[in-house]
Amino acid sequence: MRDLRPRIREILVRLAELERRMVDPAVLGDRHRAKELGGELKHLQAIARPGRRYLALQEALAEARELLHGGDPELKELAAAEKSTAEAELPGLAVELERLLIPRDPDDDRNLILEIRAGTGGEEAGLFAADLLRMYERYAERQNWRMEVLGVSEGAAGGYKEVTAAVRGEGAYGRLKYESGVHRVQRVPATESQGRIHTSAASVAVLPEVDEVEVELDPNELRIDVFRSSGPGGQSVNTTDSAVRITHLPTGLVVSCQDEKSQHKNKAKALKILAARLYDLKKSERDAAISAQRRDMVGSGDRSAKIRTYNYPQSRITDHRIGFTTHNLPAMLDGDLDELMDALKLDVQERLLAAEDA
Repeated sequence: MRDLRPRIREILVRLAELERRMVDPAVLGDRHRAKELGGELKHLQAIARPGRRYLALQEALAEARELLHGGDPELKELAAAEKSTAEAELPGLAVELERLLIPRDPDDDRNLILEIRAGTGGEEAGLFAADLLRMYERYAERQNWRMEVLGVSEGAAGGYKEVTAAVRGEGAYGRLKYESGVHRVQRVPATESQGRIHTSAASVAVLPEVDEVEVELDPNELRIDVFRSSGPGGQSVNTTDSAVRITHLPTGLVVSCQDEKSQHKNKAKALKILAARLYDLKKSERDAAISAQRRDMVGSGDRSAKIRTYNYPQSRITDHRIGFTTHNLPAMLDGDLDELMDALKLDVQERLLAAEDA
């Protein structure tokens, strides 16, 4: 078992420094800086409680061992009891601290932008995309988060070709970031007369939400087009040019929003989505610079990787990354995702710890 005392002492010093800085008027006046430091403060506070207990137990253990070499029988008896208590509690406390000390993704406390796109499978894929959106809506409700749909491209059968939403709440991105990838569904479509099982897919992208000021959006690098909103089949749903399409010229990223009647509101939503995509692009480049081993531990976030299968005939969901399987598909589609989210996080933590010990 590693001696965690030096690292804990460093954290307690940093915690005291952050507590001082959080009452500094210069920090309080800078919303983004205060939010950044506040997230780090909250994380270190979670380490401080078990950390202080760990230091106290290590000190008690050292004193008990010293007293056991003395000559006083009563002190020896007390020391033996102290030693037994410390040795029983320390291993579990060390495991808890090891997990808390894993390098933290600074984006975990952010809100997120959720993008769901229908993949292979035609209309059935669009219906599955709608099912996934509802699943995340129900999960957000259970977490007391707020979800706002930012943009929708509807399919002909009532599903979605593409839907974009913002999810806002404590730790939203850190909880859902492992959802990025291809989700596959196996079921009998309502239009299937012979009862054959079809396989369809939808892709999910989870991006940390950022303010435009956190990502440099040079107006000279943006092409902004306005056009008339339209519904399924080209039916006009607006008589003014309120829809907005923004193209980021250096990267070729394109974002369109047409759900609001106001051009100004559609532009604001499109800029928010564009900022999230650009931030995610930079984040991916940053992650690519870290060691290949750590990149494998945290996952590549590859949107093309098949991560999960939803099998309706067997009421089964299987996450292929961790071998997680449950036959409780209706409950999970209704937002009961905590068991799976916990398993994904635990798997990453265990592999990171194994890599550190290697």
